Order: sequence, then C-alpha cells, then structure tokens
Amino acid sequence: MNSDQIKAGYQRAPHRSLLMATGVKREELGKPFIAVCSSYTDIVPGHCHLRAVNELVKEAIREAGGVPFEFDTIAVCDGIAMGHQGMKMSLPSRELIADSVETMLRAHCFDGVICIPNCDKIVPGMILAALRVNIPTLFVSGGPMLPGKHPLTGKDSDLNTVFEAVAEYKNEKITAEQLAAIEETSCPGCGSCSGMFTANSMNCLCEALGLALPGNGTIPAVDPRRKELWRQAGKRIVELTREGSLRPRDLVDEAGIDNAFTLDMAMGGSSNTVLHVLAFAHEAGVNYDLKRIDAISKRTAHVCKLAPSCGYHMTDLDRAGGVSAILHRIAEKPGLLKLEKRTVSGKTLGEIAAEHPVLDETIIRPYDNPYSPDGGLSVLHGNLAEQGAIVKRAGVYASMLDFTGKAICFNSQEEACEGILAGKVQAGHVVVIRGEGPKGGPGMQEMLAPTAYIIGAGLGEKVALITDGRFSGATHGACIGHVSPEAAEGGLIGLVQDGDTIHIDIPHNSLTVALSEAEIAARRAVAQPWPARPVTGWLRRYAKLVGNASTGATLQ
Repeated sequence: MNSDQIKAGYQRAPHRSLLMATGVKREELGKPFIAVCSSYTDIVPGHCHLRAVNELVKEAIREAGGVPFEFDTIAVCDGIAMGHQGMKMSLPSRELIADSVETMLRAHCFDGVICIPNCDKIVPGMILAALRVNIPTLFVSGGPMLPGKHPLTGKDSDLNTVFEAVAEYKNEKITAEQLAAIEETSCPGCGSCSGMFTANSMNCLCEALGLALPGNGTIPAVDPRRKELWRQAGKRIVELTREGSLRPRDLVDEAGIDNAFTLDMAMGGSSNTVLHVLAFAHEAGVNYDLKRIDAISKRTAHVCKLAPSCGYHMTDLDRAGGVSAILHRIAEKPGLLKLEKRTVSGKTLGEIAAEHPVLDETIIRPYDNPYSPDGGLSVLHGNLAEQGAIVKRAGVYASMLDFTGKAICFNSQEEACEGILAGKVQAGHVVVIRGEGPKGGPGMQEMLAPTAYIIGAGLGEKVALITDGRFSGATHGACIGHVSPEAAEGGLIGLVQDGDTIHIDIPHNSLTVALSEAEIAARRAVAQPWPARPVTGWLRRYAKLVGNASTGATLQ
C-alpha cells in the first residue's frame, strides 16, 4: 500500500506513534488509509452541510474496512464574491485548492481519496490535485440546492433571479419590498445553486469523466437518496483502493475529455467548464485545444436546457433521469461517446447509459427534436479573438445569434455595472468589458452582475456583451467571454473604441470588429501597454504566472 511509506517497518515507529495519537489502533495499520477531502465551510451554501456529510462518508469507509482521515480545503462562494474585489480571488483559488490538496495527499501517503466538493473552483481544484497525485479517487458532491419560488410569479426562482431583480428595482419595475421578498425566497437552503450553473455543470461532468457515481450531479442536497449516494461512495472508494487499477489519469485522458465535452454540449453547461477542463488536459499531459471542442459542439445536438437558459432546474433533470439519461440519449447516435470508458462505479459509461432511459422528454428532448442541432457552447474566432472566445449558445436568444452593434467600452466590471445602471447602455450597443482577463484582472472575474443588469433593464434581446473576463454559469444572453488574447496581452479588445462596429456571428463562429489592418496598425502604434492594476498578496504572483484563457488559465 502507498501508506506503507508512513506505517510499515521499524523505522516508521515514530510515524506510527503519531498516528496512534490521532486515535489509530494498531490493528488498523494494515487497512487502507483513505483521505476524506472536503470543502466544508459555514459561509458557502453549497458547503455548509458538508460537515455532516464527512461524518457519514467516514462511517461508510470504516464499515468497508478502510481508515478515514478528514481534511478540509478552502472554498469561495462566487455569488457572495460577485461584483466586488473578492471575485478576483475566485479563479485563483482553484490553484490554491489544487496545491493544498496535493500537499496533503503527498505528505501523508494516502492509499485513496474521496473528494467531497460542491461549487465552482473547488471541483476543478480537487481534480487537478487528483491528476497530480494519481491515487484511486472518487468524487461525490454535496448536491444541488432546490429552486426557490418567485413571490410575484409563482415560478421557480434561483440566485440569478435575485441579480436580475436588482436591475428591475433600479428601473422601478418592482418595489423595495418585492426585491426583499425575492431575495428571501430564491435560495431556500443548502446545496449548489439550483440551475445548470458552473458548480452543477462541473458535478455533472464528473459523471461523464468517470470520476463520480451516477446521480452525483443531480440528486438534490436535501434528498434522502443523496445520503445513500454518500454511503455508496464511502464504500466504493475502499474497493477502488484495494483494486488499485483505476486512477484519475486513466479516466481523464483524451477519450474521457471528449465524453465530458460531449455531455457539456448536450446539456448546455456553463462556459466556465471550458476553462477548467482545458486545465485538466494540461495537467494530464493531453494535447487538447479549442478546435477540438468546437468540433464536438458541431456534431452534438443540444437536447437538455435548464436555468439560466429556461425555467427548468436541476430537480427537473433529476426527475428526468439525471446525467445518465442524457448519456443514454446521446448514445442513441453512434460514435458521439466513447462508451467503453471505465468509471469509478465499476461499470463502463456505456453500461451506465444503457441502464438509465429518459423519463421525461420535455426535459431531455429526443435526438431528432433538439433545441439546436449543435452544442450548447460555441467557440468563436476572428480579429477580436484570434486565440478564441467562448459563448454559451444555449442561453442566447435566437434573435441575437447574428448581431451587429456599436461598441461601448468599459475598462473594468465595476465601471460597466455603473454605466449599465446609469442608463449609458442602449439598444444596439455591444458592451465591451476589458482588462478583466487572467493577467489583467488579475483573476478573470466572473461577471453575473453586468449581464443580469442588462437582462433586468429589458435589453437582453437588444444588447450584446464581450469581455476578456468570464461569466457566471448563471449568465444568459448574447454574452461572449474568454476573449483571447486579453487586453493585458495586447489583444485587439484593448484597442476597441466607443462607436466601433462589432459583428457577432455565432452560427459561423465569428467575432470581429470592423477595422482595417491599417487602422489597427495605427492604433497599435500609439497604444500604451495596458495598465497593470495595483494588487498585493498572492494575486501579484498569480498575475505573473497565469497563462492564457484559451489554454485553461493554468499557471506557467
């Protein structure tokens, strides 16, 4: 066992003494040592219930013959960090999580690890660490939040509802009392936010990658079936450790990543998934780029649409059969999935798909009647995005798929929010937010506030937005992010001026500004280097080391 490095032989007597100080019995030294890596914290609704989950999982590990050791890592709530300087810490936290989890796993020579995350950055951070250490690993999330109930319409609501309500209040469409009622009812309890936002997108992709058991992405946090899933996961990680033959790098290879993006396109996941899965490829040594993602998008129909793109939520997908049922639907068209790929369940992806038919075709549409014949995410290129940009096509209004407008430029998210709420953005504008990329931000802020303000102002079908930053999984509308190269790297987005004509053609994967080569050269000749924002602490290191969004914003 890997843990023999800290417990076997006379030279390890001091190590055994320390282990016994923690409560380990001598008779337990021959059992597998299992790390229980959680992201429990009181301030994140996706994680505030994980202390109890940890105990349940540890109990299951003991019953299966393993010895559990719990440790927690940090977690940023993107919703609470949104719209202020705290959001600069969100994407960088992925690297801190990866480093800290790797540190714990390597230093203590665990035989296996069960990861209990829930929200964005935590899931990918833990996956990056698992790929580095490459011991048997199983992911089981805390589960999604139930949707709320809108006090005015009676429809399901979520966090995005509250952000949009801010603009509705600003534009005098609702009262302060109504805003308060919306904020009190839209996030009814623990779990990752209830739509197909980034956290739930990543937890679903864990199933397609084979890192998680069926149900990981969709069973609600408060559902009794989630408790059974946690117990199953605790027992299964001990079995995986004893088997020893299935490790993260066996799962996250080219075929596994293809499966993840195929699911992503079919379910219309968050654009942030591109950033994270490209980082997995980088960590696993897999040569994977935006062109391959675009090819998958073009051959994969979009068959499942959830909030923020419509009124359905994760509970609806769970009722329809969950991720496994989407895989079942995709598998109806041969060649889209690598069905022979193994999973931590002990079954292949094809076996799982075959066992889970679609239970509600209003949620998971027939393959011959999709929302669109290609995927929920699209990759754009053009003079504004020479290295690519990402749009969640699933959330774009049909009238905005091909849009031409006049640029109105802002050099930060905060400046853009002020401008939108002040009425500076009008129908026919393309809002340009630059200086928010991985280096320029630094930290590549997630921008739900400006996009929600546009929707809340009634401009969702009249205004587009492009940025070298990124969006929340809750964002919808004609919002294009990850524009690369970013302004801080000398990208053309930094040279765009108010009034320039920008053309967005999503069906033809194009993002351009109507400037001649001569005009671009002239602007470059007089342009000053993009001003670096004054930052302190570890963000200074991050800004120096972080790479381009088109390759996953990994540290170089």
